[in-house]
Amino acid sequence: MLGLWIQAQDVAVAGRVVRDTTQRPVPRQWVVLHAMTRGGGGPVDSMRTDAAGRYAFRVAKVNPEAVYVVSAQYAGIAHFSEPIVLSGRLTADFGSLTVYDTTSGGPPIRLALRYINIGATRDDGTHDVLEAIELQNPGARTRVPAESAAVWQTALPPGVVQFQVGESDVSAEAVSLVGDTVKVFAPISPGASKQLSFAYTAPATMHELQVPIDQPTGEVLLLVEDTTALVTAPALERLAVQELEGHRYARYRVAAPALGAAIVVALPPPRFRADRLVPWIVGVAALALLAGLVIALRKPVASR
Repeated sequence: MLGLWIQAQDVAVAGRVVRDTTQRPVPRQWVVLHAMTRGGGGPVDSMRTDAAGRYAFRVAKVNPEAVYVVSAQYAGIAHFSEPIVLSGRLTADFGSLTVYDTTSGGPPIRLALRYINIGATRDDGTHDVLEAIELQNPGARTRVPAESAAVWQTALPPGVVQFQVGESDVSAEAVSLVGDTVKVFAPISPGASKQLSFAYTAPATMHELQVPIDQPTGEVLLLVEDTTALVTAPALERLAVQELEGHRYARYRVAAPALGAAIVVALPPPRFRADRLVPWIVGVAALALLAGLVIALRKPVASR
């Protein structure tokens, strides 16, 4: 009964909006409270911050299946808090939401981590590859694209096909593939890392997957489903084989790979499968029977 009583009460939601590394309060800033579910979401309430940058909402009808976030639009960029579940609470503190000025210059965006998962050889000889990367802005302002220039970009292994953006902190519409280069046009704020994931396919004609190191990278982690595949790279560290969801992966790590180097993975050809020979065996046998029949019909019939 106590849990039902708590659910029926209003939930008091509070927090503050502050600016950059100075953490100075941002007064008169519009803040929007959102309810987010698997099926979507939308705004619940909005208000301006006070002179101390603080805001306070009262949520009368909490959706038990939703998480709640607050957002603030500052310098043309939307900034979001971490999500909080309000169901079963009387109060919730979103803490400080930091907003930043924008710039198209400043220090380069850092590639903190590049995670590469290379799948086993498919029946058609192709390999599916998934990459997940972490981008960090070491500056004090949100980086935004300058005219047509990307905020960040990197080269894919040459010759791969079927590129597509996966679930990310960056909108798929803000990511473009130009030749073999992935370009990101989304704003990247200082602070927490931005996650970007994408997938592509190594065609059956490709015998080596060459991952170029075209910019400073904190760390590269590889998972290769074919544990016998040959992987080469400067300062390559082989880790223990790991089983994930019923699949075994050889794991490798390259810390701070040298700029201009490459990580090369030899892609094995499709494995021999005896069941693939069945149609051929049946076909050859049928041809042999047909040839025997033709020969038999061509033989002259002996006279009695």
